[in-house]
Amino acid sequence: MRTTIVKWGNSQGIRIPKTFLKNIHVSENDPVDITLSGEEIIIKKVKYRKHKTTKERLVEFYGIDFDQKCIIQKEIDWGNSIGKEIW
Repeated sequence: MRTTIVKWGNSQGIRIPKTFLKNIHVSENDPVDITLSGEEIIIKKVKYRKHKTTKERLVEFYGIDFDQKCIIQKEIDWGNSIGKEIW
């Protein structure tokens, strides 16, 4: 199918036929990913993911279970107090 690039505010846009969107289960205001590959523009439906918990994010960051990280990490000795610090 051919379509035309049209002015849309300060940008340009294209109209995507409703049947195309229906086939990939996308409707108005649904988020999509758009990428450029050479001279092709690729539009993909965003697959919804639940938000990650803090624990899941920490496991992803450290590469190990956060509970194990807490066991592995030890207290750091910064030396004797200098000045008027109270410990």
